[in-house]
Amino acid sequence: MAKIAIVTGAGTGVGRAAALALMKAGYSVALAGRRKEPLEAVLKEGGGNGIAVPTDVKDVDAIRKLFSTVKEKYGRLDVLFNNAGMGAPPVPFHELPVEKWKEVVDTNLTALFVCTQEAFKIMKDQTPRGGRIINNGSISAHTPRPRSAAYTSTKHAVTGLTKSTALDGREFDIACSQVDIGNAATPMTERMVQGVPQPDGSMKAEPRMDAGHVGSAVAYMASLPLDANVLFMTVMATKMPFVGRG
Repeated sequence: MAKIAIVTGAGTGVGRAAALALMKAGYSVALAGRRKEPLEAVLKEGGGNGIAVPTDVKDVDAIRKLFSTVKEKYGRLDVLFNNAGMGAPPVPFHELPVEKWKEVVDTNLTALFVCTQEAFKIMKDQTPRGGRIINNGSISAHTPRPRSAAYTSTKHAVTGLTKSTALDGREFDIACSQVDIGNAATPMTERMVQGVPQPDGSMKAEPRMDAGHVGSAVAYMASLPLDANVLFMTVMATKMPFVGRG
């Protein structure tokens, strides 16, 4: 039986890498993202096994349309990679606009919750029953960078959502995993090449790794039978300043 996956934020970066890895592993992948052109480019690069579904994850109705489109076309869903996310400008804590805070929460947390709900609705009633949901956490799910209150708070919350999903999914044979990523080379981390703020007030360039390694990790997690689960996995640039004291 063909395996079906949804990847949000699939047009660039980690989402692109995961979509390509899943297509290579034989999945039909529904690529979701705000812009149609990058989605279609990734789909073509991966061999065309899937569909491009332009989706703004801040729009609950758009999310529901994404999942109904996949159910209508394929009849089931085996894997959801909740990847779409954003950060806020690195401004002093007291200067972060509440509107920007809410935008980050809507994108990084609320959208994951809604996507997960929609995945549950399909996975619990299909035959064979169940599926796997993989959340994009972050190194920031463990510890913050300077001036990252909104992003860090949402990523800590994603960890709670992962645990709750893993627990509540048991009765439906739905497994939930989280991949915590450190410095994958994507457009979002380009600034690290020039230097980013450190806790001691200095600026320092940080090592990055190929985003393809994250794609491989997601494909591995997806490959497991539903009676086995990688609850949390950290994939990071080996020499990035995370472990230890810098």
